[in-house]
Amino acid sequence: MKKSLSLVLAFVLAMTMLVGIASAEEGKILNIWCWNTEFQSRFNDYYPEVKEIAEDKSTTTLNDGTIVKWTINPNENNNYQNKLDEALLAQESAAADEKIDIFLIEADYALKYVDSPFTLDVRADIGLTDEQLAGQYKYTQDIATADGVLKGVTWQATPGLFAYRRSIAKDVLGTDDPAEVQAALSDWDKFDAVAEQAAAKGYKMLSGYDDSFRTFSNNVSAPWVDGTTVKVDANIMKWVEQTKLYTEKGYNNKSSLWNDVWAADQGPDGKVFGFFYSTWGINFTLLGNSLADSNAPAEVGNGIFGDYAVCEGPQPYYWGGTWICAAAGTDNAETIKDVMAKLTCDKDIALAITTDTQDYTNNVEAMDELASSDYASAFLGGQNHIALFAKAAPNIDMSNAGPYDQGCNEGIQTAFKDYFDGVVDIDTAKKNFETIIMEKYPELTEVVWP
Repeated sequence: MKKSLSLVLAFVLAMTMLVGIASAEEGKILNIWCWNTEFQSRFNDYYPEVKEIAEDKSTTTLNDGTIVKWTINPNENNNYQNKLDEALLAQESAAADEKIDIFLIEADYALKYVDSPFTLDVRADIGLTDEQLAGQYKYTQDIATADGVLKGVTWQATPGLFAYRRSIAKDVLGTDDPAEVQAALSDWDKFDAVAEQAAAKGYKMLSGYDDSFRTFSNNVSAPWVDGTTVKVDANIMKWVEQTKLYTEKGYNNKSSLWNDVWAADQGPDGKVFGFFYSTWGINFTLLGNSLADSNAPAEVGNGIFGDYAVCEGPQPYYWGGTWICAAAGTDNAETIKDVMAKLTCDKDIALAITTDTQDYTNNVEAMDELASSDYASAFLGGQNHIALFAKAAPNIDMSNAGPYDQGCNEGIQTAFKDYFDGVVDIDTAKKNFETIIMEKYPELTEVVWP
């Protein structure tokens, strides 16, 4: 039986002895593990010490001769975490040049690694100072903190907005102005009313079952788990009710996140009013899914370039984000310190990333500067969406985040798809969720419904 990441006590003790003091001599191989190419592109494009990038992008050479080796394992079916866990368990016995030095984590499962001996203290072990970290959004540090110890940093903040098609908004509401569209969508009752109006015009309000989930799940009153009891929040059930209604009335297209229908609905032939997206969703996902020809420049190949805009939507929320962690056992602490400092603490680099890519970066001063400037996104029809993100980001509350978020969030969405499709009734969907959770987390004892 595979050993659980959280139960390897011998490894815990051994690694604790290793992590306190950086190696006197930096290693010449920096191994970075991630699940897609997003961080790789940020690193290669914006880390000042990059000297050369291999043609196949498998390695990056730094100015001091250090070779960065990229290991990219896609997320599907928990593949990334499974392989990462296996490698971390073998970290102590691995050769120096094969040890993981940096690995990336997401918000939904951050605590699994943050609250473990497999990650180093960003301050005590890596050496970042309070002064360097002071410019970041507080919630980004809260997510990566356990027992008062910061274990990861990120270059991005991820407040959420509602991205809508300007042309569809004009047809349905008579305007595409973000302030006026926001007034029409400022609470869920209004949002539902617009969904009805959109349907009458032949449009879908949302693409699928999961589009509004994060807006509801980020506004729950308590964490998923209390002791050994899973408590399904009333706000989660509001998502269930809305999604069932939208499915029955034809207000959605019955898609699921990341599938082909969902992606196509964002493109030139899509008839969907809008999509809930956080910062990365605008520049990294929505723009890509909107391309008519993925090989052409956006302005040339995109049939609807400029036809999107964003507004706050019915509730504030956040979605996702990627954190950089230093792995226990690394012999590249000084290099990691420099990477973290440059990519997550440097105002000028933050400004460059946002200006070039529209990614919302984790520097309050830089983002406030852009928010009050004449910055404009051509993709969003000239809108300064940074101003809306800057308004939302300071209000993100992580107090209800917990170690079971990923499994519960994914489990509830999976269990209720058959209910939305009319294959099972709601009681069966609830039982299916309970089965998913008890199998995934045997230590939990019951599920309580509102």
